[in-house]
Amino acid sequence: MTVTGLDPTLALVLDLAGVLVFALSGASLAVRKHFDLVGILVLATATGLGGGILRDTLLGDVPPVALADQRYLAVPIVATVLVLVGHRAVERVERPVLVFDAAGLGLFAVVGSAKALDFGLGVLASMLLGVTTAVGGGVLRDVLAREVPTVFKADSALYAIPAALGAGATAAAWSQDALAAPQAVAIAVAVLALRLLAMRHDWRAPTARHRPAL
Repeated sequence: MTVTGLDPTLALVLDLAGVLVFALSGASLAVRKHFDLVGILVLATATGLGGGILRDTLLGDVPPVALADQRYLAVPIVATVLVLVGHRAVERVERPVLVFDAAGLGLFAVVGSAKALDFGLGVLASMLLGVTTAVGGGVLRDVLAREVPTVFKADSALYAIPAALGAGATAAAWSQDALAAPQAVAIAVAVLALRLLAMRHDWRAPTARHRPAL
């Protein structure tokens, strides 16, 4: 199923790019956790493909494109090889897992929301599915690695909020029939930039105030 407003080739490129950066984040975390080759590949695959498989399953687009198109299955293998060969260079990048994760967040927020709109979902539902697509792989990665998912951490910088804003911007552009390559890429980059700025300046989502015990 192609995405309305997005050139099919662009939609594929954005989707595969999202799979790659998420797979890199999974593989990088696996290396830091001292997983073996199998563990690295499993975590890369789960992280890269988890959000897209969940998206397609909820939309009823089965089998999910990640399983029907072998190019998707090849991407986590490529990510695993890249991290195994160049993990020292990857580790020199400041917080590589979070940087790769931020890139995937923007890409999947755009593609997930646009595909939901193409399937006839309303704006709010498409935003929800865009966020689910964006955070799903990261949640699965952290659970498998026995970490508290980033999206649930009270002390984490903004995570789901940039994805929601990106999904909302995608829906707005789609409603104006203006979701072409420049807009899609700009939205994905904006989500990435907001997430990185939040990490740098420690911006956090509001939390409930704890009343002092009497």
